[in-house]
Amino acid sequence: MIEGYQAGVLGGVQSTIPFLNAIGNPTGTETIPMIASSYTLAAAFMACVVMLIGMPLGRRNCIIIGNALIVIGGAIQAASFSVPQIIVARVLAGFGIAFITCNVPMFMSEMSIDARGRGPEVAINCSSLIFGVALSYWVTFGFTRMTNQVSWRIPVAIQSILALLSGATMVFLPDTPRWYYARDRIDEGDKTLSRIYGVYRTGINNSNDIEEIRVLKASIMENFEVEEESSNRLTLLSLIWDNTPLRVGRRVRISFIILAIQQSMGINILIYYMTQIFEDVGLSNFMASLLAAISLTVQWFGSTLCIVTIERIGRRRIMLISSGIGTCCMLIFVVLNMIKNKTTATQWTAVAVMFPYLFVYGWGWVGCPWLYGPEIAPLRYRHIGSAAGILGVFLFTFITVFAGGIGLETVGARIWIWPLVFNVVAFAFVYFMCPDPTNKTLEEVDALFTKDEAVLDRLNHVDRGEDEKPGMQQVENAALSLREEKISMRPSNL
Repeated sequence: MIEGYQAGVLGGVQSTIPFLNAIGNPTGTETIPMIASSYTLAAAFMACVVMLIGMPLGRRNCIIIGNALIVIGGAIQAASFSVPQIIVARVLAGFGIAFITCNVPMFMSEMSIDARGRGPEVAINCSSLIFGVALSYWVTFGFTRMTNQVSWRIPVAIQSILALLSGATMVFLPDTPRWYYARDRIDEGDKTLSRIYGVYRTGINNSNDIEEIRVLKASIMENFEVEEESSNRLTLLSLIWDNTPLRVGRRVRISFIILAIQQSMGINILIYYMTQIFEDVGLSNFMASLLAAISLTVQWFGSTLCIVTIERIGRRRIMLISSGIGTCCMLIFVVLNMIKNKTTATQWTAVAVMFPYLFVYGWGWVGCPWLYGPEIAPLRYRHIGSAAGILGVFLFTFITVFAGGIGLETVGARIWIWPLVFNVVAFAFVYFMCPDPTNKTLEEVDALFTKDEAVLDRLNHVDRGEDEKPGMQQVENAALSLREEKISMRPSNL
């Protein structure tokens, strides 16, 4: 919710008189876009840093650090009285949001023990992101009816409250079992797995006594050993031309590209400049602000649809369907805005077509790409894959927000050709480059990408200390058995 709120809150106040008075009424077409996009550029830089320090710090510590930076950055933003001050504050908040977004989807994916539950869990997370965007517009819509400094300072300060809540609750959570095992902290990994499965307080202190936990642990350790081999090491060359058995470079590259495409489909131009877009159609400021809030609420409704369909329909199919519909909507929007002699009907049709576009974007291109990168990255390089995705997000968010803001002033409606093209690119990229990890465990995803038969055979089996090696189907059967046993032991059933 923090990231979505940050993305939208400035768009709701940046054109108001109290805000412009507070920062000295800056002139120049690049000043407001620079303020809006400075935090995305900072986040892109910090995503590169997380590639280096993410594994030593861990998922949990990175999220706590990120929240602390946003608390500080949000407070400084709300107290700003100049352009440099608010830019510095936005940069701090950008550093914080990179720590969070690089690690939250990864944390949730690695905490998941059910292949069918991972998609809805992360989809709920991403739906909260979109809810944060809609919330920011409703908050600013209400507060900007005022004409004093409170009208923009309170909405901006709310991000610090959200970060404080997030960081404070994160203190009480462990890191992921997969991170503990990767750092050779076996006992802590066993303890966390036991807590996730709900057996830690049942008197069973050795998680290896539980079949499904032991098999999952063995699968994680086996995959990590395969990823540790020199032939599967990530190098700069493999990022360009990947010949590793596990296709490590290709998977990191996809993580970057799919989220770079996501941000190039026009969503951030719409979020940051939605009110201005509706005003350019000829609507009053009041009606433009109201429609902006409603349209982003429609996008949130689309993201909630993803929660119940991501496992039924699949990540790949949802992204293909939504980018196809999005291409049609954006084509209509471009054509209507390029007409020289616009009528009232033309203008309102252009406004109306944005609602289905935002709905299908929320359905297919919010949760699925955010989940896809951390999902396909190998354990050893998951922090790099996740950070590469976030680099793609914020680098292209900066480009679209900064260049898009200037483009709206200089080339007008022709700027919408850009997201039209990238909706087409999104369809083609997913169709040719993205296999579907739906209903597969994180360890089974390695097998989805590898082309080496010997490695594939190792990944498809979990060592039990015997000649016979059960597959992941046995893990799911063991999980079902344990859940049924726990249900039968509840007091109401005794």
